Amino acid sequence: MALTSIITVNYNQPGVTLDLLNSIKNNCALDEIEVILVDNASDIDYETQFKASYPTLKYIRSEVNLGFAGGNNLGIQQATGQHILMINNDTELIPGFVEQLNAEMLAHPEIGILSPLILYHDDPDIIQYAGYTPINLITGRNKTIGLGQLNKGQYANANYETSFCHGAAMMLRKADIDQIGMMPEQYFLYYEELDWCEMFKRAGKKIWFTGKTHILHKESMSVGKESTIKTYFLTRNRLLFMRRNSSMINVMLFSLYYLLIAVPKQLFGYLLKGRTDLIPFVFKGLLWNLFHSKNHLTSQLANNLIIAPTVSSSK
Repeated sequence: MALTSIITVNYNQPGVTLDLLNSIKNNCALDEIEVILVDNASDIDYETQFKASYPTLKYIRSEVNLGFAGGNNLGIQQATGQHILMINNDTELIPGFVEQLNAEMLAHPEIGILSPLILYHDDPDIIQYAGYTPINLITGRNKTIGLGQLNKGQYANANYETSFCHGAAMMLRKADIDQIGMMPEQYFLYYEELDWCEMFKRAGKKIWFTGKTHILHKESMSVGKESTIKTYFLTRNRLLFMRRNSSMINVMLFSLYYLLIAVPKQLFGYLLKGRTDLIPFVFKGLLWNLFHSKNHLTSQLANNLIIAPTVSSSK
């Protein structure tokens, strides 16, 4: 099997990251992988503990939080494997996981990015992801295939092209990344893997799902608590994604829908929930698009100035 570089990013979650390292150690052929852990400027440096759990770990600590894409890209720069497996630090592997993904990549050279079936860690009988439908170019919305379904093995032998991969688990070829480019860092948080999929599709590669193996994800099945960070970046990046991946006419049509229907509905919902603290961050997300180009890279300092005043009280 080709050497696989497993990359994961930690930010203030040493416990789940240690669980992941132990999962890799217990379920992978260690001579066929290298593990790269990028610490995204966590408050405490846990390098000693991480390396005690996984002695051959390649540990990279960034002095600033580079976001999801930036952290993973830092790991990609140090990767030596033919295949790159990017997994969230709040996931756990099963036996044969890496081998099965490698087999799919080797059998299908047309695949650009591959994601597996994703099950909830707390309830592995429930599916989180079995692919994505295309994004509606007017509403900017799509659906997750399989979400919430009882896992009865209906995807066990599934192998098909899908619109987008899931950022919790993606395998790619290092050669394709070198040719097409690394994950776009314009987003900082949310939508970056969707944009990356579009880059690969434009380069003639396919986005692929396989149900022949799965990963367990510790993300809650319930909708997480709204926060200023989540509100700001989801608002900003939904519009940014459309600006970067559709025509000018389509962007105009989407903007009309977004500003006249989606955003008012969102604001009304916040009023009903008593979350008026989130309303300014909707407008900040929209205004960012008005004053920045679609390729603008926002510095961490700028992001801090936008979200810092209420982060500690809203999360």
